[in-house]
Amino acid sequence: MSSDFEAYEQDFGTLTAEVTNKIGRIPKLSGEEKTQLVLNVDKQLEEVRELLEQMDLEVREIPIQSRAMYNSRLKSYKQEVEKLEKDFKRSRIAYSDEVRNELLGDDASSSENQRAHLLDNTEKLERSSRRLEAGYQIAVETEQVGQEILTNLHGDREKIQRARERLRETDANLGKSSRILTGIHL
Repeated sequence: MSSDFEAYEQDFGTLTAEVTNKIGRIPKLSGEEKTQLVLNVDKQLEEVRELLEQMDLEVREIPIQSRAMYNSRLKSYKQEVEKLEKDFKRSRIAYSDEVRNELLGDDASSSENQRAHLLDNTEKLERSSRRLEAGYQIAVETEQVGQEILTNLHGDREKIQRARERLRETDANLGKSSRILTGIHL
């Protein structure tokens, strides 16, 4: 039984060495070659996990007095695989960042173009803001002038109404005076 475990250990050592080597190469490659390497490493990591399962089954078959030693070795192998998976995940994240940058055109000239475009838009926004502010000032001044005109018109209306009232009183007084004078002459 332990000979099977040791055979699995040899396979495990070989596979993890290959995976470690390939994970280190992922950031240095580009394009289709990089994509193929990522897929290959993913497949080999699956094989490593299967080897760990086989080793775990073998440890269960080993007599109890020897099992502790094999369990500790298996535990260290599992930790090694976790570390490999984390390293692989980091290299894939770096890979996906590069792909994103390639797709979005994240190079120096593009960055300068974006910066120039942003500055241009900022200037346009500032000019528009100044125009809006000027328009607002004109609206406020117009409102004030309109308010003054309304106040003047209200005062003029009151004057006209008072003048009409006086005119009516004067007309009424003239009517009385005319009747009195007519009454005196007769």
